Amino acid sequence: MERKMIRIITKSREETVELGKKLGGLLKKGDMIAFLGGLGAGKTAFSSGIALGLGLHRAEVSSPTFSLVNEYAGDHITMYHFDMYRIQTEEGLESTGFFDYPFDEGVAVIEWSENIMEFLPKNTIYITIKTLSENEREITIEDGGRFADTWN
Repeated sequence: MERKMIRIITKSREETVELGKKLGGLLKKGDMIAFLGGLGAGKTAFSSGIALGLGLHRAEVSSPTFSLVNEYAGDHITMYHFDMYRIQTEEGLESTGFFDYPFDEGVAVIEWSENIMEFLPKNTIYITIKTLSENEREITIEDGGRFADTWN
């Protein structure tokens, strides 16, 4: 399947969260989101929106920088939220237990995915967040066209 890119500009943290919420409402078990973007770009804000879109309303999403992974369980789906900032090797990835998670039973959201890209499946949805100004973000979703009609 051909991978397509969708670019969207958000003008506030709230808009970034809303965009994540919209995407989260379209995700299904087995989906993997890989974020690309620098420190403070809005990856965790977008992840908060995904959790809301998945129906995880009781989840207080925070960056799993020190824990490496946070799990947010809902009635019907679980979101596995990874931070791979300090992971540089396959051995490091293995030590996190990454390969042991039941990804087909939930949605995986990975911050700093550039550190583990070679280990991600082909159907991974890539989201690049670029800081344009203090509040504006350019968000690119590369998803094989699966969500293309949603953003028109």
